[in-house]
Amino acid sequence: MILDDFIAFNANGLYCRYADFYLDPQQPVTNAIISHAHADHAVSGNKNVYATEATLAFMQLRYAKNYAKIAYTIPYNQPFNIGDVQLNFIPAGHMPGSAQVLMEYKGIRYLYTGDYKLQPDYTCEPIEWVKADVLITESTFADPDTQHPDPVEEIKKLNDIKINILLGAYSLGKSQRLISMINRYAPQKTVLVHHRIMPVNAVYKKLGYDLGEHQVYNRKLMKEQKEYVYIVPPFTFDSYLRATGVKRLFASGWANLQANAQDTLFISDHVDWNDILETVEQVQPQQIWTLHGDGRHLKAYYDQRIFVKILS
Repeated sequence: MILDDFIAFNANGLYCRYADFYLDPQQPVTNAIISHAHADHAVSGNKNVYATEATLAFMQLRYAKNYAKIAYTIPYNQPFNIGDVQLNFIPAGHMPGSAQVLMEYKGIRYLYTGDYKLQPDYTCEPIEWVKADVLITESTFADPDTQHPDPVEEIKKLNDIKINILLGAYSLGKSQRLISMINRYAPQKTVLVHHRIMPVNAVYKKLGYDLGEHQVYNRKLMKEQKEYVYIVPPFTFDSYLRATGVKRLFASGWANLQANAQDTLFISDHVDWNDILETVEQVQPQQIWTLHGDGRHLKAYYDQRIFVKILS
């Protein structure tokens, strides 16, 4: 029997009371299952942290000794137990080390996706599919009107821009994906990287990911017009609001983060509407529980076919 309260939100985040652990807690807790290393999913100060090798490496880079009091490195597809719940990390395709969390309790399988994507990405493990009775999916872009374009075609837009480009991107995950894609699909561009992104790139290299050619930013270089692409984190991108002699772009799936209407770069690391429908087809759940977005469209779409519960 599916337990309606198997996981539920409290003041610290998404909690499983049947084994006393949290999924991506928002405050430090005793037992934290971390799906991936982005800051909105991986806070510092937890006592016991269960995560993949890559996730722990990125957390250690960001939080130093405070990344965990006790860290448990869990490989993909290797079951482990907390209390009476068996857990298993399944590749999520979002960034290196990102994991879906398959939880089994009293014969019922609950699959927490964390953030995930279906698009091919040379800088992380591809998503893997498992069957589950309950699909607990993020719903950031769970809207029929939202369909992400082909990321390769998006990055190829850079080929038509002949002046230097200031490219805003999040430091962990998106920047590295962009470096790799530019080297593959806009190879005449020279990639410059903000100095705060370089330590993240070093972790990627240690994990075995070859991002391709790039170099740390040099102010003198951007004074030349040689088709440079300077990748910067959001805080730096915003400080260049009045920059001249460059084309400003921000790589994101969000329309409101695009820097201008004439030139956009819609590259998302999340599933869109069609991706979620494909996920449901692959997982074949009896129920769908939605997180981190608006689940109303899914509830209406699956009306009378699959029960949809909106957790947040």
